[in-house]
Amino acid sequence: MFVSGLILTAACGGSLYKVKPVVRTPIPDGVSGEEAGAIKLRAIPLLTDEEVQDLFEANLLLAGVLPVRVELGNNSGAPIDLRKAQFSLRDADEHVWKRLSAKKAASRILDYYAVYLYNPNSRAKFEVDFRAHAFNTEEPLAPGEQRSGLLFLQSPRNEPVASPRGLVLVVEKLPQSLMLKLN
Repeated sequence: MFVSGLILTAACGGSLYKVKPVVRTPIPDGVSGEEAGAIKLRAIPLLTDEEVQDLFEANLLLAGVLPVRVELGNNSGAPIDLRKAQFSLRDADEHVWKRLSAKKAASRILDYYAVYLYNPNSRAKFEVDFRAHAFNTEEPLAPGEQRSGLLFLQSPRNEPVASPRGLVLVVEKLPQSLMLKLN
């Protein structure tokens, strides 16, 4: 009985889902961007099940979460405070998609897949691995710095993401607001 308990504990010690390690590669050429003053924004939504499954071993789109890969660059001589920045998404029907923290997005995945019984250490590892992919808004964007990561956006009615049209990423509360058409 003791041995089976050890085996069960060891089996539940990893992450709930296997999240790929973070690799910061630039957004491919040909993806449009937007510039306002000294701020440059480029973004691309992850709209296919394969992209999301490959990265997180879970389908965020079915859970109503759209990951958007973002690059933000500061070409000014002063740091930009990103803590106040507000990221949102609008679709062709004028619905607003709210930004989720990485922790809330991870919780949405667990709720969608009805994962209620788990080793707390496994959940913590999953959340840490998941958050590593998120776009960092906690630290200022230094002059000349370019930062990338994923924004997690909740579908308007908490429904699965299915071929959204006319997506526009809106970034407010920066020295200048930005609007970038994604598709």
